[in-house]
This record gives sequence, C-alpha cells and structure tokens, in this order.
Amino acid sequence: MVTATHEASHRLFQEHPEALAPVFEALGLPPPLKTDFYELSADVTEIRPVERRADTVLKFEPDMGEHFVLAVEAQTKKDPEKAKSWAYYVSYLRAKYDLPVLLVVVCRDRSTAAWAAGPFQCAVGPWTTQVTRPFVLGPQTVPEVTDETVVAQRPALAALSAIIHSQGPRAAAILEAVARGLVAFPPDVTKYWFEVVEVGLESTPTRENWRKLMQDVVTHFPGHGTLFEEKYLEGKAEGKIEDILRVLTVRGLVISDDIRERITGCTDLDTLTTWFERSLTAAAAEDLFTDEDPAL
Repeated sequence: MVTATHEASHRLFQEHPEALAPVFEALGLPPPLKTDFYELSADVTEIRPVERRADTVLKFEPDMGEHFVLAVEAQTKKDPEKAKSWAYYVSYLRAKYDLPVLLVVVCRDRSTAAWAAGPFQCAVGPWTTQVTRPFVLGPQTVPEVTDETVVAQRPALAALSAIIHSQGPRAAAILEAVARGLVAFPPDVTKYWFEVVEVGLESTPTRENWRKLMQDVVTHFPGHGTLFEEKYLEGKAEGKIEDILRVLTVRGLVISDDIRERITGCTDLDTLTTWFERSLTAAAAEDLFTDEDPAL
C-alpha cells in the first residue's frame, strides 16, 4: 500500500532532486543542480515493468562528469522481497540505458535504514554472482537541519531532514527551525513546503506539532487530510451553505429551523453542491432533500 509518506518522498525527489545532495557529498561529487536531472518517462513501454514498481527513476546528466541513472525507493520497513526487487531494478536499468546505476533508499526508521544498506547477495555456495548495496538516506546520513539559514538556502534538504528525523530525539527542534526558515520564502513557496513536510509526517506524533505551525493555505496534496486542505474545504463548504440559503431566501421559500440546521450542519461538499443545484428550481425548501441525503 502506497502511503502519504511514500508519496511525499516520491514527489520530493521527482520535483526537487537537489535533495539528493547528501548522496553526492558522500560520493565526493559536487552538489547536484536541478537542471542536471531528467525524469525517465513511465510511458516508455520497455521500462514500464520497472517503473511500475520503482518509486522514482532519474537520469543524471551534468555538463561535465559521469552520467548515471538513479533509482530512488522509499522504504518504511524491512522487506526481504523488496531486496530481491532492487537487484532487478539495478540490472534492468543498467542494461536498458547502458549507464551505471545508483540505487538510493529513503528510510526514516533507523533500524530499517541499517537493514536497507545491505549488502544483498546472490550466491551459490562460496561463489557470489551479484551484490546489491543501496545508498541509504536515513537518520545516519541525512543531516539534522536546525539552522534557519540552511533552510532558506536548501529547502528540499530541510524538508527531507524534517521527514527523516521525525522519530528522532531532535525532531521538535528540527521542525521549529524548518518552519522558521520556510517563512523567508514567498507565501506560495512557503505553503508548498509546509505541505510537503506534513504529508511526509503521516502517522507520526510530530505531525500534530507541525500542523500547529501551519497557516491557512490552499493544498497541493489533495486527498491527504492536511490542515491546509481541511481549512480550504471548510471555506468552500461555508460558501456553498451561504449560497443555498441566499437562493432560497431570494426565491421566497420558507426555511424552517430544521431545514436551516440540516443545511448548515452538512460538511460534505458534493452534497452541498447537489442541494444548491436543487435550490434553483425547488418548489419548496424541503424539495432539496431525498432519502439518500445525509439526515440531521
């Protein structure tokens, strides 16, 4: 099952591959530029069987230096079957693109991160045919960003740090620093990064702490129940309720206390939209409702 945390990691590296900076630093390579990365399309028939399983596949093509493919996987728990799949990803992408392949596994749990580093061997007796050694982005390798200046300079890395260290002892300090640093950006950028972090903190106690730092903005991750999304939908619902009551009043229809309570107590936007459409032609306020509509 793909979780919101999984999606956040997926989206983060697709849209901001510069968050891979700790990988490049560990390999002794210059900090990567966003323009050096190209996402490999999932619409290519031959690659579809791989990308249907791999989270993100990128090609790194700097103006100078070695070109290679990165396969990025988000992993929330130990999974021996996944380790077998990783060997396939690497060998398939190596043959497909005729380029070296770097497998990067993202883990926020320290024990999972230690496991994901491998090595995972394919061997017969004493003879090893293949070894898979992922580079792990986890609590051991991602820096704890507690400096607001770093957040302003490297927001993708700061967001990754907040997600990766969400279960660590310094989680609160990291969140506070990241939140303060993100305020330095234009409002739309700040809102975007706040939501990236919140979605990545799914199912962790720190998510509630992060929500307290948020402000009311439009969601970029619909369907995940973020604070931004809740406030946005609440506003939409309130506006629709006002429209229904206004139409009924202008048309001279009687609105009883029970009907008003039923309308104002509804929070389902689809239902409110249906009631609004009925209000334009209804002969009486009661005609807004059917047996299938929510009861009082």
